[in-house]
Amino acid sequence: MSRCPETRRRFLQKSAGLAMAGASAPYIFTTLGVAAEDAPKSKNDRHTIGCIGNGGMGNGDAGAASRYGDIVAVCDVDRKHAQALSTRVSKGKAEIFEDYRKLLDRKDIDVVTISTPDHWHTRIAIAAMKAGKDVYCQKPLTLTIDEGKKICQVQKATGRVFQVGTQQRSENREMFLKAVAMCHLGRLGKIKRATCGIGGGPTGGPFKKVAPPAELNWDLWLGQTPKVEYIRERCHGSFRWWYEYSGGKLTDWGAHHVDIAQWAIGMDQSGPASVEVLAVKHPQDLKKGMPTRDDCYNTANTFRVKCMFPNGVEMIITDGREAIWEGKKGTGNGVLIEGEKGTIFVNRGMLIGEQADALKTDPIPDDVLTKLRKGKPSNSHMGNFMACVKDRSMPISDVLTHHRALTTCHLANIAMRLGRKLAWDPEKEQIVGDDEANGWLTREQRKGFEIEA
Repeated sequence: MSRCPETRRRFLQKSAGLAMAGASAPYIFTTLGVAAEDAPKSKNDRHTIGCIGNGGMGNGDAGAASRYGDIVAVCDVDRKHAQALSTRVSKGKAEIFEDYRKLLDRKDIDVVTISTPDHWHTRIAIAAMKAGKDVYCQKPLTLTIDEGKKICQVQKATGRVFQVGTQQRSENREMFLKAVAMCHLGRLGKIKRATCGIGGGPTGGPFKKVAPPAELNWDLWLGQTPKVEYIRERCHGSFRWWYEYSGGKLTDWGAHHVDIAQWAIGMDQSGPASVEVLAVKHPQDLKKGMPTRDDCYNTANTFRVKCMFPNGVEMIITDGREAIWEGKKGTGNGVLIEGEKGTIFVNRGMLIGEQADALKTDPIPDDVLTKLRKGKPSNSHMGNFMACVKDRSMPISDVLTHHRALTTCHLANIAMRLGRKLAWDPEKEQIVGDDEANGWLTREQRKGFEIEA
């Protein structure tokens, strides 16, 4: 990932220092804003937890979850990851699995964390809910729009508590939450535009095809995706730069910033009306939207996309290589919101603008923030999830709103790959008048790894 001009790690080091990295990049766990009393005192109140996906984010999620319960099982297709996590969180006592289904068969487990690469999230999450487990799953939740519809369907049918790992909704000194509240309270006036700077993707390749390491079950790692020879850069921390397994920066940082922007403009339970590509460049040539090489990164590395929403608000999603608030340093990665009465910018290190400055004398009322938290007090993201597990309520980052935000990100990727503007019906969840593009709402899945609702 060092080839990326603005890597996630560099940005986080420059801002709030909270890692939201891929499956094997370093994670810095924080309890920012968390009361010490939130962890359960009684052993009877502690959960029995299984952790699926034990790399970078898996380590962080397990560390956060261990405040609220006992980790009795871990699962990873890379045995070194599983062994290391078992040692760290349970002194080696946690049972180790390679197949997540065997972990889900344990009746004593009531909560699971899912921190695998993106292409495995949906299948495992659906199986976990059907097995009666409450789920904390990393973002981005899905590989396709159809997967999001299936997860929403199963969550509604099973009633399981499901938190998506979009920590910006809870943490970072609640700056994102305050930005959303300011919009909802009308402090910016009528919202005209939101701009999401999410960073550009890397270029890389050609990479060598080699034998997979002995500790890794490569066939199982591939899951629903096409069978290909092992390339180290396809796996673990670099998987995000391959359309086969993820959606590049659109579903990496887009899962965070587009989520906040749609929440702020009141479209978190809807979706765009149209998606138009203003500029895009991929690290290799595409033919009918598909990569022409199998040994190079293939997700978009530079882009600018315009999304129009049914309420008339425009959203720009950009690689953010330049400041998205002209003339203001440090605004390449974050969310800019422009209203008739003013403009604010928020990222993990700052909340700025005249209306933001006014919070010093006119803060957001506590009841407004509590409502955005769906009735819960300020807490860490994992703490919010565990509180909801206890009282069976809806967590702050629910599957429906995340699905709607990711729909925008997925549509942007489809438009960039096909090279044309798309009209979207948010109610029917279909692309209007484009049968070929509608075919991209789902993907062919390798036999034996199909996803069923």
